[in-house]
Amino acid sequence: MITRNPDHLAAMTPVTSRKKNGIHVFRLFLSILATAGLWQPSPAAEPAMHSAYKLDPFGEAARSARLPAGAEWIRDEISPEGALRLTVTTADKDATNLVSIPVDLRAWRGSRVRIVGEVKADGVTAPAKNYNGIKCQLHWKSPSNGPRWLDQGAVHGTFDWRELSAVAEIDEDASTGSINLGLQESAGTVWIRNVRIEPLRIKPLRPAPVPEDVTIYRGHDLPRLRGVMSATSFRLQDFEDMKKININLVRWQLTTGQWGKVDTDLDLYVYDRWLEAKLDETQLVLDAALANGIKIVIDLHTPPGGRTRDRTLRIFLEPKYQDNFVALWEKIARRFAGHPALWAYDLINEPLQMRPSPPGVTDYLGTQERAARAVRAIDPTTAISITCDQWSAPDAFAFLKPIDVPNVIYQVHMYWPGEFTHQGVFNAWGVENGDATLAYPGVLNGRSLDKEALRRRLQPVREFQRAYGVHIYVGEFGTIRWSPGGARYLDDCIELFEEYGWDWSYHAFREWPGWSFEHEDLPYSMNKHTKAQTPTEREKVMRKWFDKNLHP
Repeated sequence: MITRNPDHLAAMTPVTSRKKNGIHVFRLFLSILATAGLWQPSPAAEPAMHSAYKLDPFGEAARSARLPAGAEWIRDEISPEGALRLTVTTADKDATNLVSIPVDLRAWRGSRVRIVGEVKADGVTAPAKNYNGIKCQLHWKSPSNGPRWLDQGAVHGTFDWRELSAVAEIDEDASTGSINLGLQESAGTVWIRNVRIEPLRIKPLRPAPVPEDVTIYRGHDLPRLRGVMSATSFRLQDFEDMKKININLVRWQLTTGQWGKVDTDLDLYVYDRWLEAKLDETQLVLDAALANGIKIVIDLHTPPGGRTRDRTLRIFLEPKYQDNFVALWEKIARRFAGHPALWAYDLINEPLQMRPSPPGVTDYLGTQERAARAVRAIDPTTAISITCDQWSAPDAFAFLKPIDVPNVIYQVHMYWPGEFTHQGVFNAWGVENGDATLAYPGVLNGRSLDKEALRRRLQPVREFQRAYGVHIYVGEFGTIRWSPGGARYLDDCIELFEEYGWDWSYHAFREWPGWSFEHEDLPYSMNKHTKAQTPTEREKVMRKWFDKNLHP
């Protein structure tokens, strides 16, 4: 729904008009009054949040569901409300060992929901495909977008009761789905209880699109920034080589393998010492970038605290990590504010929040706003990059609201569909007999996979951009080197970015060869990568776009 809600205007990054037409002058006037506190409009009512759903193990729906061999509904002192207990032998692990309970999803259409349950396991074997294992899953089919499976994934082993959860948007045309509980491609015993669907967010109302003749804050005065993600360590030769192929942007990642691991909780003293060394390295990066006509985004790729088992960033859950996160961004701003090669501060790489923040701790967006305000108190001019939840995915922009901080840009990552971009990356997912199986253009889940499908996937970002008059930066996009049609995929993505006026950085330049356009497309191998003697088709595409670049 589109509405003219001036409340949104006050939160926008300031814009100015080239043509002072009547509508824009009026909107700008209302924005100035609202910002000055001289006028407060009545906000339009947001849609109501629908209630949660809790599975009754002894209700009609659960009792009517077919139970696989070794499954039963139980009730005891530990689980007085009931639980599912399932034991699967090694001989039966390849069968469908799931209980499917139907659920009506129409009340949550267009909402972001969380499927959550408590699980205990005894000797559950690791599945061949890492997205299988213990299932506390919500499944549905969308007529427009195809089948969806929502669960935490990669859960197995022996452990006492703990919570599993996953978050996603229910499609606007979803109707009946199912809650699937049990084991897939695994043997062992599992208990599952307290299964529920919790609505988390509803799509906010958007204002009418900002007029096309508006100058939007971008933080730079070049026609476009077209670049790459960096390697994980500084090499001067990389910057000299990037200059030769006319790259004018690098997203420099501050990352460490230890903190990137799931459920890692290193001492903050260890983290801060690591960061100090990375900031010394960042000084070299900025100086090399300046010498080679390149702009830099400082990307805090692994923030303090790392991720929990469900991959939620701890900075959204624990005050000590969030406070440290804000303090380190103050440190970064003090050190690098005013460097002529610096374009933007990239606060959080791919935030994911699978559970609500506790009292006194801000959520994924509030954490970014808190850090942005701290940076603004030190550096009033350098662009700050804000991103959405769910790994910075395009569809999560449908739930994003702009923050009330000046000189902000918004970042999205584009790895859709993962079945194409990441085929063969995780446990040979998507690779059969040594060859990748999904081509672009092609067909995915019975639907065309082509440029128009990519356009539809990016539509929430485009709507956000037009509604609030903000600049979009594609911080990461790409496809694995052996994906059939990878060059065409990259070209189609970039054509859309260019059409919409977005800056972008390809993932990645001399980081891991699997993503490298300097390495041969084939053969498929996770461990052996051959440097190309002549430009690959993917490199030809990238160079075509880099050739258009101007430099600071």
